[in-house]
Formats: sequence, C-alpha cells, structure tokens
Amino acid sequence: MGDLLLTGSVSPAGGLTLTSLSLPGQRGAPAVRPEEREDRPFAGAHRQLDAYFAGRRTRFGLRLSPTGSPFQQSVWRALDDVPYGTTTTYGELAARLGLPRAAIRPVGRALGANPLLLLRPCHRVVGADGSLRGYAAGADRKLWLLTHEGALPPALL
Repeated sequence: MGDLLLTGSVSPAGGLTLTSLSLPGQRGAPAVRPEEREDRPFAGAHRQLDAYFAGRRTRFGLRLSPTGSPFQQSVWRALDDVPYGTTTTYGELAARLGLPRAAIRPVGRALGANPLLLLRPCHRVVGADGSLRGYAAGADRKLWLLTHEGALPPALL
C-alpha cells in the first residue's frame, strides 16, 4: 500500500478525530508539509491499521469526521454496514439508502470523493457484474484489499 497519510484534529482532552486517510498517488489526497507532521496523536489509529493489515482486525474503532455534503456523508456512513470480506454493488448501496436507480452515478461520485479510504470501505463496492470499478487509490489497490479481506480469491499463478 505504501505510506498512508492520516489527517485529523485533536481535542483539548487529547482525543483524535480523523478527517482523512489517503494512499500514495491517490486522486485529491491532501498534502502535509513536514513541519505540520505530528505522529503521536495517530498512534492508536496506527495500531488499528497494523492489525488490519496483519489480518487481526476487521472493523475500526476510530472517530471519523470527513468533510462532505449531506448526500456524500450519507453514502459514506452506509459503507460502515458493508461487512469485512464481502462486497456490495453501487445499485445495492443506492437501494439501502432508499434512492432510485437513477442515483447510482451520484452514489459512485460520492464514493470517489471518500476521504477516509479503508476506514470507510468504498473498496468493497463493485459493479453489478462483479467488476472492480474505479477506486481513488487505483484498481490494483482495490484488488489487493478485496483479496486481503477474502472477498476475492487469490489469483492462481
């Protein structure tokens, strides 16, 4: 996956709220200047991500506060209900939200704007035919994540 970039804010009490998680080369990823970098508040998130990549965690317990429209927020929250190791389709996601079929493209655009990759698992959304549609961090990473979670069988060599 490469180095993940987490951004967030820390409350006066010391609690972290994540606003984004991005991967190298991701479209629209935020840039952080070295002098703005502070790793200490992200230690808990780092441990959870390490456990996910080691296959020991299937859900994250982090406070999330991404910036987006009310529609985007509703689509992103719906991702929380897509279980680890499974996939859903854009149409199924729209139906869960009570949206008509005509809303499939706007749902896809909202997924493309998801600022919390992995944490809000837009990689679990596939085309109706099972194809791996777009992913802001690249189709190769989407394939890797779905295989890692057991939603896709490993490729035969």
